This record gives sequence, C-alpha cells and structure tokens, in this order.
Amino acid sequence: MTSNLVSCLIPAHILNYAYSFVRSMSLKCAIELEIPGIIHRHGVLMSLSELVDAFPINKERSQYVYRLIRILVHAGFFSIQSLPTIKGVDREEREGYSLTPVSRLLLKEEPLNITPLFLVFLDPIMLDPWQNMSKWLRNENDINPFQTTHGKMAYELAVEDPKLYQSINEGMASDGRVWIVGGDMFETIPKAQAVLFKWVLHNWSDEECVEILKRCKEAIPTKENGGKVIIIEIVLKDEELGNKTLETQLFYMFEFTTAKGRQRSEKDWATLFHDGCFSGYKIYPVLGIKSVIEVYP
Repeated sequence: MTSNLVSCLIPAHILNYAYSFVRSMSLKCAIELEIPGIIHRHGVLMSLSELVDAFPINKERSQYVYRLIRILVHAGFFSIQSLPTIKGVDREEREGYSLTPVSRLLLKEEPLNITPLFLVFLDPIMLDPWQNMSKWLRNENDINPFQTTHGKMAYELAVEDPKLYQSINEGMASDGRVWIVGGDMFETIPKAQAVLFKWVLHNWSDEECVEILKRCKEAIPTKENGGKVIIIEIVLKDEELGNKTLETQLFYMFEFTTAKGRQRSEKDWATLFHDGCFSGYKIYPVLGIKSVIEVYP
C-alpha cells in the first residue's frame, strides 16, 4: 500500500468513527417516523415520494428523507430495488424500498420487536454519561459514569422519573428482561426447584454476584434432587466469533457506564460459581451472543 493511499485512508477511518453516531441516530429517526411500519403496510416496493407522502413531515425536507434512507440501506435495514423505468423520472423515483430481516425486528407487531430497548440505549439520559467517562476515570468516588453525570444510579433516577421508568421497563420487556420492583435478592430468595436470572447478573459486581448465588444455593434443593440456577448472559470469548458478534460483545462490555457490574468470560463465571459454593456448571451457547448457563449446587 502506497504512502499516499495510507494518508488518504487513515483520516477517513478516523472520521468514520467520529460520524459513527449517524447510523444509530438515523435509525432512531426512522423509528420515530415509523418508517419500517409504513413500508411494511405498503406491501410492495415503496418509492421515495410514496414514503414521504405517508407521514407528516415538512415536504420541503423530502430530500433529507432520501439521504436518511440511503444511510439505512447501506446499514442493511432496508433493501433497494429498481422500479419500472419511466422516462423523465428522477433516479430517486426509480428506486423502491422494502424491509430486510433485520428491520422486521423494528415492527410493533413483531413478537421479537426490540425497538423499546434500542430507544432506551439512545435516550439522552443514557448517552450523557459517555461524555463524562474520562471525568469518571479520574475521580475516586462515583461508582460509574452515570452517577458522575446525574448524581445517582440509573435505578434510583428511574424511580424518580416516571417517563424514564416506563421506557426502561418497556425496553427490558422487549428483550425478555424483568424489571424487579420489590424484594431483596441479597437477603433471601423464595424456595424453588430452580432459580432463573435472565440478563441480571452483569449489572452487579463480582462480590454482589457471589452473595446472590449464595442466597440461590440456600433456596434450591441439591443437584441430585434437580436443583439448579439458570443464568442467561453473555459469555465473552474472542475466538470463533464473526467481527460483528465480537463487536457487539465489546460494546456490551461498556455497560458499566450505567451499571456497576460487567460482562464476563467463562473463567470469570467459573470463579463466581466456585466462590458461591457451587459444584459445577454447563454453558449452552444457543441464544446468539447470549448463552444459557446451568449452575449446580
């Protein structure tokens, strides 16, 4: 590779990172305008003019809708196909848009719709802590960047802010998570054959997870009698992952901006189970980036 080519590519690489927010914010805009649902209900390829006419925007800004859609086509959220050629028609009107398997997950009627979770991640309250990450790394008192930014933890702020509380609840529900309102799992867990934690333990520190696991062990029968703890979480690993899956795992590692826990490797999980006085575990990587972990007393 020549030095001239390198000198051209490196600035572009840096600028792509500087502008990487454009993809997520473009998708947020499309969701707020209900573009995936509009295209879905149209039933066939939808031209730009048909799309613009379908939702209430300032028609003088239709050219920006074209730019928005092009970004999301490039990102794989919409597909583009040629419409029958009509003489004198602009290029934009010779193209039709349809959904992709990815964008179907943004439809309200889709059982696996993850739009509420996506919107939680992009809520300004959740994004602002990223602006203070370096400040948090320098200070000694705050648990995470969220506390540095807002003066309290995310769960505490949600209790005080009904809108945030509702959006978090809806987001967690869309990902199959449960927002716990009452009870204290550090004190006691009701007796059960098995205890299920889905997308919970990454929010807590290692010491807190050990305490939770010990309460679980007290609540379930022996391994011989079918007792187990079932955990659905990410198990970090670098090998055998595609670039996109690895990138998603790396992004999830930064959940410490709003929580005080972390994502964990198999070695990390094994240490927790040992310290929690469990005898063994099995990991089943059957849920995409997440795994089902069975832990035995």
